[in-house]
This record gives sequence, structure tokens and C-alpha cells, in this order.
Amino acid sequence: MNKLLKPLELAIVGFGWVARAAVLALVLMVACNVLLRYVFSWSPVAAQELEWHLISPIALLGMAYAVYHRADVRVDFIYDRLGARSQAVIDLVSGVFTLAVGVIIAWLAVPYVMQAYDIGEVSPDPGGLPMRYLVKAFIPLGFSLLALQGLIDTLRAVATLISGAPHTPHDSLEIRT
Repeated sequence: MNKLLKPLELAIVGFGWVARAAVLALVLMVACNVLLRYVFSWSPVAAQELEWHLISPIALLGMAYAVYHRADVRVDFIYDRLGARSQAVIDLVSGVFTLAVGVIIAWLAVPYVMQAYDIGEVSPDPGGLPMRYLVKAFIPLGFSLLALQGLIDTLRAVATLISGAPHTPHDSLEIRT
């Protein structure tokens, strides 16, 4: 099972690092925009829009990464008191729901992205960013990653229920900071 799940987890981690890089880029972009606005009295529309566009990869790629690291909202003080089998049942149910939500939203978002691509959607503001479909493409990508994380959690829970031994899914994949 680990041979199957490790590459999937590495994909989640890789896209998580993209989200982390987008956070750094957003901080630098905001600092640059503040400097341009207050020191040089210049405020390019495209630079302001880029700030908003960077929020998409942060949120949409970061959500699967957050679930991977168990930074999502759970009632841990109850969960931690349960046995491995009960925890696996909860993980199975939540994994299946996560998988379902991810697949449904990703599927529904594809026509939205394709419509933006087909009409060549651009920013309505003069000097704004072109190719709006690129930022909208993070919606199906992010929810596909969330579905993938739901699949990983579901398979880990099934493995725990079958073997009876608790699993530590991803402690060795990367150094936590």
C-alpha cells in the first residue's frame, strides 16, 4: 500500500510547496506595491490584480496540503481518545466525503474554466491581467488534489481496518517546519 500512496503523497507535498512559494510571492508583491504606491506614487493595476491572483494557489493548492498535515478542523480531543479501529472508521468516512466533495467540485469547475478560456476572458480593468482562465484553473486543480488526499486517507483507513495496526501516513516524507 505504501508503494502506491507515496507518489500520491509526494504530489500533494509538491503542490503544497507551490502554495508556500505563492505565500512568499504574495508577501513580496504586497511590499513592492506599497513601495511603488507610497514612494513613487505609482500603482499598476496588473500588480494589484496579481496580489489577488496569488491567493488562488495559496488557498486551492494549500487545502489538500493542510489536510495532508492534519491542519484541518477536527475534534482531536475526542479523536485522540478513541482506539485505532474507531479512528480508522472516522478517517474512512471523512476520507470518502473529502473524495466525493473534491471530485464533484472539480468536475463542476471544469466548464467554468473552459468558458473563460473559450471567450478569452481578461481583466475588465484597463492594464489588468490577461488569461483569466489560468487563475480559474486552480479551482479544478485544487479540488482534484483534495480528492486525491481524500483517496489517500480512505485507503490508509481501509488498510488500518484490515490490518488492525495504526498507520503513520506521512511522517517520513518531509521535514515539518
